[in-house]
Amino acid sequence: MSTTAPVFGTGFLADVDLVDPATYLRPDVDDVWRFLRRESPVAWHPGGGGFWVVTPHQLVTRIYRDSGAFTSTGGNVMATLLNGGDSAGGRMLAVSDGKRHQRIRRELMTAFTPAALASVRRGVVAGTRRLVQAAVERGTVDFATEVAEHIPLAAICDLLDVPAADRDDLLAHTSSALSSDAPDGTDLQARLARNEILMYFAKLARKRRGGRADDVIGLLVGMTEPPLSLSDDEVLLNCYSLLLGGDETARLSMIGAVKALTEHPEVWDALRSGRVDQDRAVEEVLRWTTPAMHSGRTVVSPTEVGGVEMSPGQVVTIWTRSANFDETEFADPHRLDLNRSPNRHLSFAYGPHFCLGAQLARIEIGALLSALVEFADGVERAGEPQPIFSTFLSGYRSLPVRFTPRSQGSTT
Repeated sequence: MSTTAPVFGTGFLADVDLVDPATYLRPDVDDVWRFLRRESPVAWHPGGGGFWVVTPHQLVTRIYRDSGAFTSTGGNVMATLLNGGDSAGGRMLAVSDGKRHQRIRRELMTAFTPAALASVRRGVVAGTRRLVQAAVERGTVDFATEVAEHIPLAAICDLLDVPAADRDDLLAHTSSALSSDAPDGTDLQARLARNEILMYFAKLARKRRGGRADDVIGLLVGMTEPPLSLSDDEVLLNCYSLLLGGDETARLSMIGAVKALTEHPEVWDALRSGRVDQDRAVEEVLRWTTPAMHSGRTVVSPTEVGGVEMSPGQVVTIWTRSANFDETEFADPHRLDLNRSPNRHLSFAYGPHFCLGAQLARIEIGALLSALVEFADGVERAGEPQPIFSTFLSGYRSLPVRFTPRSQGSTT
C-alpha cells in the first residue's frame, strides 16, 4: 500500500465504514463521497481485510475499461471479494474476462439488438400502461411492490421465454433472493430462493435442448456445444445473473424516479408539459438513482491509479455512486435535470462489462415515464419509503404514494 494514500478510520473518515450497510443511509453520505473525490480520490479502507476505494469519474472509468490490470473473475462486488471471492468466477458472464467472456457476450448480444427487443418493447409498453393505469385508479399504492416490481421481471421473462403460469412463483423467489437487502432479511432466505431459481432454470434448460434457440435460454443451451462448450452449471448461472441483473437496475431506477417526482414538483410539471426530451430524462433518472453503488475488481499486475501504487491480489472498489455526482463531470450534479446533456453516467458500468441489458432498462424506464404522464395528474408521498439495507444496491423496497388521476380532456 502506498504510504501517501489516505486511510479510512482517520480524520474526516474516522467513522466511515463502507463494509457497514448503515453507512449508505447516513444523511451526510454525499458529503463523504464529495470529500473522497476532492481530498482522497484513491483511499485505503482497512476494514474487511483491506481494499482500495476509488471515487472520481475519470478514475472509475479508467478501471472499468482496463481488464488487463484489473479482473472481475474473483468477483465484482465488495462483499463477495472480501469473503473469499465469487464461486461463479470464470463461469458467469458478469465475473469473467478475456476472450471467452467476449465470445459469450457476443452470442448473447443477438438477443438484445433493437430488432430482437421489438416484441419485448411492445409488451413492456402495454404492461406498464396497464399497471400504471390500475395504480392511478386505486389512488394510494406501494409503487415499489405494486408497479415497479412487475415491469422488469415481465420483460426479462419474455426474453427468457418463461411461461406465464410460472412468473408469479419466479417473482416471489426473486424477491426472496434479495431479502437480505432488508434489515430483517436473512442470508438463509436468500440462499434458499436462489436454489429454487437455479432448479427452475435447470428444468427450462432441459426443455430447450434440441429445440429452438431464439430466446436467451436457448442461446445459452446452444453454447454447450463446441467451440464454447458451456457446462450445464454455466448455463444456469448465466440465466440467474440475467434474471437478477435485468431486474435490479430498472426496478430501483423506476422507484427512485417516482420518489424524486414526489420531491421535485417542478420536475414533474416539466415532464407533464412535454418540456423534456424523454431519452435524456431516462438517462438522468439512471444517473440520479444509481442503483448499483459500486463494482469491484482484483488487481492482476502492479499498476498505478491516481498516483497510488496497487499490488496484485489487492481488492479495488470503484464507486459509481460517487462518479455519477462528480462535479468535474456533471454541472450542478445534485440538481435533477431531465434535459441534462451530455450525461456520461456510469450506471450501466463501462468498457468490457457495459450492461448487456442497458437498452431494455431504458425501454422500461421510458415506458414508465410515458405512462405516468398519460394517466396521472399528480403524485405525492403517502407514507415513509423503506430503503434497501445493502452495501451494493441503493434504492427503496417500499414507496407508498398517492396518485391524482388525469382529468378527462386534460392535455400535456
